[in-house]
Amino acid sequence: MSIYQTKLRQLEQRMIDFSVEVIRSFDKYSNSPTLWTSVEQLLKSVTSIGANYTEANNASSKIDFRNKIFIAKKEAAETRYWLEILDKSLPNENFAHLQQEALELNLILQKIISTMKNSN
Repeated sequence: MSIYQTKLRQLEQRMIDFSVEVIRSFDKYSNSPTLWTSVEQLLKSVTSIGANYTEANNASSKIDFRNKIFIAKKEAAETRYWLEILDKSLPNENFAHLQQEALELNLILQKIISTMKNSN
């Protein structure tokens, strides 16, 4: 496996680990009708980050790659949004570390997009 492939796999694994951590953190709220709508949106967006990143790495063209990375970036931003709402809705919980991870993934994906733009 090349260094490039290793880095791709490490970032993909980081996204998987983040999704699993979010799923485990919010599973206990699955029976709360008040919170469930926000939790469900969060779970959709957080798992979509890695799914779109994986699709990007199997893209059929540079345009397809860029589009999938951009979607993954948007999903990371949305994830951070839902985490902030849930953090404020659950004052006895602290999801700051999850918000930070969503922000870091967003910045990494933005860097990939910027690098692509600069290489054209």
